[in-house]
Amino acid sequence: MSAHTVSAALLAFCRSLPKIELHAHLNGSVRESTLQELAGEQLKLGGAKTLPECFKLFDAIHRCTTIHERIQRIAREAAEDFAADNVVYLELRTSPKVHLEHGVTKRSYVDAVLAGLAEYQAACSAVGQTGATVRLLLSIDRREDAAAALATVELAAELMPRGVAGIDLSGNPAAGELATWLPALRRARSLGLALTLHAAEVFNPGETAAMLDFAPERLGHMCCLDARLEAQLAASRIPIELCLTSNLLSGSVTRLPDHHFAALHRAGHPVCLCTDDCGIYGTSLSRELALAGACFDLSPAALARLCRDAAGYAFLPADERAALQAREAARAAAEAAAAAAAAASAAEAAAGCQSLAALLAWLRGHRISQRLVSVSV
Repeated sequence: MSAHTVSAALLAFCRSLPKIELHAHLNGSVRESTLQELAGEQLKLGGAKTLPECFKLFDAIHRCTTIHERIQRIAREAAEDFAADNVVYLELRTSPKVHLEHGVTKRSYVDAVLAGLAEYQAACSAVGQTGATVRLLLSIDRREDAAAALATVELAAELMPRGVAGIDLSGNPAAGELATWLPALRRARSLGLALTLHAAEVFNPGETAAMLDFAPERLGHMCCLDARLEAQLAASRIPIELCLTSNLLSGSVTRLPDHHFAALHRAGHPVCLCTDDCGIYGTSLSRELALAGACFDLSPAALARLCRDAAGYAFLPADERAALQAREAARAAAEAAAAAAAAASAAEAAAGCQSLAALLAWLRGHRISQRLVSVSV
């Protein structure tokens, strides 16, 4: 099976599911048309890329988003695009950038992102729609030193009332070491910020073991594990954000059927499917679900369950997370009831046809009415 082939019916079903997106980088979710416009050159998104090539493309995207208006626009468009894919809850993540030549500080960068998300919500309200719920995670870049990481954490804590929900650690997995950022991560935890760490994108057993020991609320990717780390992960029960297309095209896995989603899902480990960088990889959350369904032979019920389970891993206060889970369960129940009603109606119609056919056969056999028996079904 081609890693990129799914049926139209399966994709349509996955689009119909209310979805939860928990691992989406803001700049990796940029529209290709917007990037071409802002860059003034042909920067092609999508297709196979190594991790180093991905980071080069991110650098090109960052060069196009050095002023507040562009940052705000990209945030608004990202929210619009995920909502158009029937994502009802979205966590976007971004590392606060500094472009002093354009008056952009870490604080003003995040303000611009939040303004874009607020603009999206206002547009929804203006037409009487609820829209997707969008929360923001601030990322510590692995190239940052301890002081810069701590500054990001303090900024996130200050902006929690405006929708900042947590801290992410991401960036080039070959850069830096975990010990540099642990003080900032511990500070984030003490301030009530939820934590997610990119982990095991490359084989680094010492760091991965230390991340598992640190026990963040979620981990991203977890592609490169040995048997000892697999056992440690299984014991931890930490939810994993899995990105099929991203891992395949970046070379973190070589074949989609070999993706570790299969083993984790089979073992009942908490997982959620995510896009990572939907603009760079030319995917959507619906497509990621459809790929999983096609490649790993998941039923529609199993795909819907993945969406519902993801609600339980959202970086929300306990009461809001419970409400999100309840809404997902209610939607699932309504969809199941509708499907059951449709099946019952179809069965009733089929039974009616069978009964009529039997009656006509009897009438023909007894020559009751030539006019009636000429009817066919």
